[in-house]
Amino acid sequence: MNHHKILIVDDDENICELLRLYLEKDGFETLVASDGEQAVLAAQRYFPDLILLDIMLPKLDGWQVCREIR
Repeated sequence: MNHHKILIVDDDENICELLRLYLEKDGFETLVASDGEQAVLAAQRYFPDLILLDIMLPKLDGWQVCREIR
């Protein structure tokens, strides 16, 4: 079975946990990052199929993260 990988990026732990629980229940593999720097590193190492990216993040905002990943 092919597990699609999703990177969840948000500094709100409750939102991350809720998304993670629902996505894993539906068979997705997830990884959570709580700031922009972690998100860039996780994307480079994890190669997710999808990134759920908050715009307002500590260290690097979501727009900067998006530019770095591209």
